[in-house]
Amino acid sequence: MKVMIEYEFEEQDDARTALDGYKWKLAMWELDQLLRGTTKYGASILDKSKEATEVEQDVAEKIRDEISVILYNLNLNLD
Repeated sequence: MKVMIEYEFEEQDDARTALDGYKWKLAMWELDQLLRGTTKYGASILDKSKEATEVEQDVAEKIRDEISVILYNLNLNLD
């Protein structure tokens, strides 16, 4: 597939945003994996050498849920 997007010089920020879309997806995926490590394996986000507290696990799960809702509402996915 070939896609051509044209921007005027004044729209540089919009062009950069369009070109960086894949980087944003990777950043969100990495964040989700970090939170998953806490919810699934009990790894602390704050100190990787320690086990996550119950509160930290709950917060990580809630943040993952919110990320999922945001992505769903924008018709996006991390797969």
